[in-house]
Amino acid sequence: MTDESGRFVDDEQVGIFKNDLKKFFHNLSLNQAGVSSVPVKEKWNRLLPVLFVIAFALSRIPGLLPQNFSAAYAFAFCAGVYFSKKISWWLPLLVLLATDIALNFYYQHKYPDDNVWSASNLANLAFNYAAYAVLIFLGRRFKPQSSFISLLGGGILGAILFYLITNTASWFFNPFQNPEYAKTFAGWLLALTKGIGGYPSTWEFFRNTLLSGGIFTALFVGAAKLTATAESPVEKNAGAREEKSEAEETPEKANA
Repeated sequence: MTDESGRFVDDEQVGIFKNDLKKFFHNLSLNQAGVSSVPVKEKWNRLLPVLFVIAFALSRIPGLLPQNFSAAYAFAFCAGVYFSKKISWWLPLLVLLATDIALNFYYQHKYPDDNVWSASNLANLAFNYAAYAVLIFLGRRFKPQSSFISLLGGGILGAILFYLITNTASWFFNPFQNPEYAKTFAGWLLALTKGIGGYPSTWEFFRNTLLSGGIFTALFVGAAKLTATAESPVEKNAGAREEKSEAEETPEKANA
């Protein structure tokens, strides 16, 4: 074909120019709409671990929350869901270890007759970390894009697993030598249901574990889901539109 001045113009070049022009105006319309979620997402990815750590650390202040009502279960599970592969393992476990050491010093000072640094108690505590690792592993089975209900169910399941693992460890190691925890099936059931005489029943601890696991998971997941609204429908469809434009480019080149 020829242009207005009579010069020959390659049809293939015209097709490429048209597609480049379409992409230019498409990107211009996105910028004018103020839709650029990349900086928002990058900022959120940097802040998310910090926010989770702060919420978890505050929940561990002695006396602030009822016994076994903690953000630890949701923290470990959501770390597996939202953190990168490496951070999802070392960050929550490191924060948990640091807060546990601080709590051990606090309780040893408050209750000097109880040896919280005994080998049996530390072995019992080690099973807590096995349970946290299970929660992180469970979280890795989910995706951040999973539905709110699915993630909430995962957090609650994690709290149940934590309860079963840690109470079984308390029964098996029996760090404070409670006579009720006989190494029998009946003793194991007692550890999972009634617990030690003179203390609230284990079911009450389980209730707090279940409630806190669900509530804190809902809060963490809800905060993560809210950031998704920063991405407009226009931008969500941008990738699909670009693929469509590339698909349209092929026939034009074929006709050139």
